[in-house]
Amino acid sequence: MLLDNINSPKDLKKLTIPQLSRLAEEIRTFLIENLAKTGGHLAPNLGVVELTLALHYLFNSPTDKLIWDVGHQAYVHKMLTGRRDQFPTLRQYKGLCGFPKMAESPHDVWETGHSSTSLSGAMGMACARDLKGEKNHVVAVIGDGALTGGMAFEALNHIGHEKKNVIVVLNDNEMSIAPNVGALHNYLGKLRTDSSYRWAKDEMEHLLKSIPAVGGKLAQLAERVKDSMKYLLVSGVLFEELGFTYIGPIDGHNLDLLLETLKTAANTKGPVLVHAITKKGKGYAPAEADSVTWHGVGTYKIESGESASKSAATYTSVFADTMIELAREENRLVAVTPAMPAGSGLLKFAQVFPKRMFDVGIAEQHAATFCAGLALQGLKPVYAVYSTFLQRAYDQLIHDIARQKANVIFAVDRAGLVGADGETHQGVYDIAFMRAIPNMVIMAPKDENELRHMMKTAAVYDDGPISYRYPRLNVRGVKMDEEMHVLPIGKAEIVQEGKNVAILSFGHIFEIAEQAVAQLGRDGIAPMLVNARFCKPLDEDLLRRLGNEGYDIITVEEGCAMGGFGSAVQEFYAAEGYHDINVTIMGVPDYFVEHGTVKEQRQEIGLTAEAIVSRVRSLIPLHKQRA
Repeated sequence: MLLDNINSPKDLKKLTIPQLSRLAEEIRTFLIENLAKTGGHLAPNLGVVELTLALHYLFNSPTDKLIWDVGHQAYVHKMLTGRRDQFPTLRQYKGLCGFPKMAESPHDVWETGHSSTSLSGAMGMACARDLKGEKNHVVAVIGDGALTGGMAFEALNHIGHEKKNVIVVLNDNEMSIAPNVGALHNYLGKLRTDSSYRWAKDEMEHLLKSIPAVGGKLAQLAERVKDSMKYLLVSGVLFEELGFTYIGPIDGHNLDLLLETLKTAANTKGPVLVHAITKKGKGYAPAEADSVTWHGVGTYKIESGESASKSAATYTSVFADTMIELAREENRLVAVTPAMPAGSGLLKFAQVFPKRMFDVGIAEQHAATFCAGLALQGLKPVYAVYSTFLQRAYDQLIHDIARQKANVIFAVDRAGLVGADGETHQGVYDIAFMRAIPNMVIMAPKDENELRHMMKTAAVYDDGPISYRYPRLNVRGVKMDEEMHVLPIGKAEIVQEGKNVAILSFGHIFEIAEQAVAQLGRDGIAPMLVNARFCKPLDEDLLRRLGNEGYDIITVEEGCAMGGFGSAVQEFYAAEGYHDINVTIMGVPDYFVEHGTVKEQRQEIGLTAEAIVSRVRSLIPLHKQRA
């Protein structure tokens, strides 16, 4: 096995091109066999095997900077840079990260988990290189899906204007996580099918060069003719007009061609864009046939491609079914997603209401302001977005939605700890960053039944933006009410009356608080248990009652402790003059929580039933002393 002897890019450079082709097949086999046991991003990595080999064969990482956009296609890169033996721990607690991570290797020069960041990072590194007088290459690999993000175009514009030596490799597989949409996708489609341009351009340049003493007006005319030819035959015009030398499209699985093309790019002054056509999922039939499903998978059976884990109802599936139900009642309701129709559960909605479903591509900022435009014209847009991706639309949330009091509904999926995707995707900041915004209502259900009621509440709310957050978890399996009803805004639910200590839980972490109360009850300790439901506005009447009756308070949330629900409770008491009240905040501490199972992550940060029990017990002696 050639792969057994590849522990660094230096080992790779000892191979012949035929051996590289053999190695590519070994890598695919390795990925298919290992990810069957751990899960992970299979299809994206199968599609970039030859491309990754060519990059490491030609360039000298980490002196030359290889930057992977999003990073879910960096498994092959990890294998070639000494981490092959760690793959049994992929995405597991304290194991190999599923995205580039500087702490793992000096070859990971850019950490990412969100799309469209690579080109800005590459430009920064190129400028730093030039200021320091260094000579290394900077290469950014970006997919055609990520290229639809607005930040990528901002960077392309800057790179082209400054004429920096940056190589952009466009990994074009016609996919991001979902099928790409938009004008750029259609433009790239034309490039993929247009083989005539490169030949015609070369012929035109040869003809012009053969004319003796071309100068003055004739030279200007020749340039206009060449430009006309360029526009006539389409290929690469967009990138060339932005200041790039465009090369392609080329077969991204042809090692000889890849190496030849990348060598040309490396020897070209100024910014270069290499357009490589690849097949997502290449080498594994189930992944080739359905690269959406196989973008990121759990464990599976290699022979059949069947999932090895049992499927169960999730909060996302409850959201999806309820959206259809609500849309039948309210014809103003429309759905908006930034390139996540499958992940957000909206594929079924799109089938039932195709004209009321908008997938805007990887463009979270545009999606938010687009929702504002819809809302200000009388519609009720539901912006279905992962918590970690909503971060990218913060200015639009403040400036375009909340300030204009637009009736936009935020369905914040993957809220809380997300498990194997880890620190780049943890949905733990939305409570804090949304709470600071005027005109915002923030809800979180304790279970799937309450999620439906919150969705109904949001659908009829017409006084500005409103949000509900729900986790990347299976549902609890509680009894579902036959009819949805509207919840009173800002009113909590007292699930159990108690004395001395009140546990205020916000969101799906209620299950843990409930377990803690059950444990305490067996020992004769009876704290009050509150399902807060709302973080903004708070149930001020309940908080005053607790303050006046001398309760110690423990707040529990699966969100960052700084600025979150617990902070809101503390701020209320400070503003109301309750200086003696004791508020203990249990949430996510002030550091980035790495990958693992949600259970392991909760254990690490002390967000467990046992931890709540311990906090309650520690408060009981204080009450006795005060008594």
